[in-house]
Amino acid sequence: MEISRRNLIRNAIAAGGLAAAATTLPGVLRSAASAETASGAPATLGQTFVQGPAGAHGYRPVITAAGEPHRARTALGVLSDAGRATRRQGLISFVQLSDIHIVDAQSPLRLEWTDRLDDPSPLPSTGLFTSSYRPQEMLTGQVADSMVRAINRIGSGPVTGTPFALAIQTGDNSDNSQLNEIRWNIGVLNGGPIRVDSGNLGTWEGVADSSRATYDPAYWHPEGNPLGKPVDRPRAEYGFPVVPGLLDAARRPFTAEGLTIPWYSVFGNHDGLAQGNFPASTLQLNLIALGALKIVSPPLGLDPGQLLQDLTTDPAAVLTHLLSGVTNAGVRAVTPDLGRRLLTRRQIVEQHFALGGAPFGHGFTSTNRQQGTAYYHFDQGRFRFVVLDTVNPNGYADGSLDKTQFAWLTALLAQSTDKVVLVFSHHTSDTMGNPLVATGGSLETRVTGAKVLDALLAAPQVVAWVNGHTHRNKVTPRPRPGGGGLWEITTASHIDWPQQARIIEIADNRDGTLSIFTTMVDHTGPASAGAGIESAERLAGLAREIAANDWHDHDGGLGTLDDRNVELLVADPQA
Repeated sequence: MEISRRNLIRNAIAAGGLAAAATTLPGVLRSAASAETASGAPATLGQTFVQGPAGAHGYRPVITAAGEPHRARTALGVLSDAGRATRRQGLISFVQLSDIHIVDAQSPLRLEWTDRLDDPSPLPSTGLFTSSYRPQEMLTGQVADSMVRAINRIGSGPVTGTPFALAIQTGDNSDNSQLNEIRWNIGVLNGGPIRVDSGNLGTWEGVADSSRATYDPAYWHPEGNPLGKPVDRPRAEYGFPVVPGLLDAARRPFTAEGLTIPWYSVFGNHDGLAQGNFPASTLQLNLIALGALKIVSPPLGLDPGQLLQDLTTDPAAVLTHLLSGVTNAGVRAVTPDLGRRLLTRRQIVEQHFALGGAPFGHGFTSTNRQQGTAYYHFDQGRFRFVVLDTVNPNGYADGSLDKTQFAWLTALLAQSTDKVVLVFSHHTSDTMGNPLVATGGSLETRVTGAKVLDALLAAPQVVAWVNGHTHRNKVTPRPRPGGGGLWEITTASHIDWPQQARIIEIADNRDGTLSIFTTMVDHTGPASAGAGIESAERLAGLAREIAANDWHDHDGGLGTLDDRNVELLVADPQA
């Protein structure tokens, strides 16, 4: 079972008692060389990035490798046919970004210290807190900007040559539902001056600095260890480097390029819930975020067993433990910052209007503004894009729909028989098992993933469900009982290895079938050897290397060859 900060509560509940055929696609592509040369961008048909040979303590550089051709997937009953290449017509091309997780790494609400409860140590492991801390998280803004640069350089689908119509980010665009994170995310995609920094703009105030008073060797300290203090565990045990000047470089202002195409936004659990789990309206959480104290090391005498029991029986009690632990924990003073205040869903929607960019509101509608909702739809030619809000405001990382939204969805599908429908959400169908009501103020009955998937399969015009949340590349066939079906396309994150986005192209094969081509995109950060810290792009290259060496078991994010560059064959519902 995957354990991460994103599914902390789900696994707590569990702890308390709760192949598709693939063949190489022959002769249907422009050559990988032409796709690469035409754009000059790191489309993964021409080349991609992989982990190089291990050095000291297993630390691995990131190096370039040969690209990956598309592989045909035929599990929904449509067979591959090389002859389609000569008659195929591109219909639409767009880009999916997912789990960008722009992080305020100096926020008092970042609970990095909980991560060590799952590291090898004398403390018993709860198995719940992996990924509460990432050594590369101070560079998320630079990674996002470098991905934007890659998308702008590519400009069109590598198979059909159809120019990108739009981009859509499928949730967890921010990390902690803070105002500053939301604004950084929107600012990077819109373009313009960006400074991913908070609190005291003259110095770093997070866990990664080398201040003697708060130095904790559990974290990576890129500036090295203070005199008389031990080398940190990431360096000593995993071979992490010393990178002088990194923390100042991470806070340095840069000019984001901004997408040259319209972009749309989907709501994720880290956008709507503090730490991706707790209702952002919780007063205690807002007090922590806006406060002047940041816990660096665990409170003395912490009992992980008690913490586990609290999570399985009364998650709100965890907040009490955190607040009461301040007096005997390793704590540092930080500069309070009103930009760290937690936003409601309505306020986050409003930020997409306030900060401009195209389209106005980035998909959110006047109805969303008035009602504080985050689901909507729009049309692009013969395609209908249906955007769901799968975040349960009552808390818990997994998702579900409220009953009102589910009724809206079923009615919309019934009105969409003249369209090819693409559905977008943050959560996957398998991570929509959240039934909670009332704990965050919403009393509506929740509709879980199996029922949502059944509704989509009952509508033959739905050909794909595009999502994220798991930080893993995965493509899953979802067959209909009477034949055919839809493809569930899940894309990895910007924050964890391999830091990829996905191009999606849909082509009419003119034989009653559609081909959905997906092509992974690496951001423009260079391979790690000599990446340096002189620019945002070089910092993004370093972030990719650090993510590749993160000891928190994110290796599965890359997925298999059948989850990345693929041709997904499906019947044309309008044929």
